[in-house]
Amino acid sequence: MELRGATILLTGATGGLGDAIARALAAQGASLVLTGRRTEVLEPLAADLGAVAVPADLSRAEDVRRLADDHGDVDGVVHNAAVPGSGPLHDFSPEELDRVLDVNLRAPVMLTRLLLPAMQQRGRGHHVYVSSMSAKVPTADASLYAASKLGLRGFAQGLRSELAPQGIGISAVFPGFVRDAGMYADTGVQLPKGVGTSSPHQVADGVVRAIERDRGEVDVAPVGVRATGVLNGLFPGLPQRVAVKVDGGRVGREMSEAQRSKR
Repeated sequence: MELRGATILLTGATGGLGDAIARALAAQGASLVLTGRRTEVLEPLAADLGAVAVPADLSRAEDVRRLADDHGDVDGVVHNAAVPGSGPLHDFSPEELDRVLDVNLRAPVMLTRLLLPAMQQRGRGHHVYVSSMSAKVPTADASLYAASKLGLRGFAQGLRSELAPQGIGISAVFPGFVRDAGMYADTGVQLPKGVGTSSPHQVADGVVRAIERDRGEVDVAPVGVRATGVLNGLFPGLPQRVAVKVDGGRVGREMSEAQRSKR
């Protein structure tokens, strides 16, 4: 889908990758509807890009429905909003568990469902789901987060086949470890030697590429990280066992501890 002249709704605009994605979409000529929880970040970004700012908390079903009701004419959606979900499962209260699943999985599914009829009527549209390499290589101390992101991958794959004949594109983007912004960067955890990172701008470029080239899946990670996703598909669990031998599960454990302090 051509971005120039299109109206794109971006969720999670105030999160770690939201700024880079918003600017990349605007640079391609898209008009933006930006949503996020932090108005002190959302409103200046929207003003800078000439976008519409819509404060919303996607853990609230009424906010999801309001977005769809008020902006049902958008040409595309980038489902970027997410909350951290690292940590042993028993560390999550039922309320915390619900929030991860609501924001990371239920909200994208429901927002897609609500916006779909108008796109089907026009015979045009595109949805991008920002997933994670955790969907391809789940690790210890991130089972809940991986479940939410793997759910997005399955949803996108099935929906792509379902909607392609109707002129609606579906893509999933899989960032690995992202430096300078985002959930991993916020933890300050040091990666093992040789494990590379990507920049927020590379993730944003992946989103643009997914829309304009109608790509089903786009990995945004160094070749070594991408290779673990392929390897895990062929030999489930092998990359995780290797990682434990390399660092004893330190990265997952330290990310879990850093994110727990912010929940």
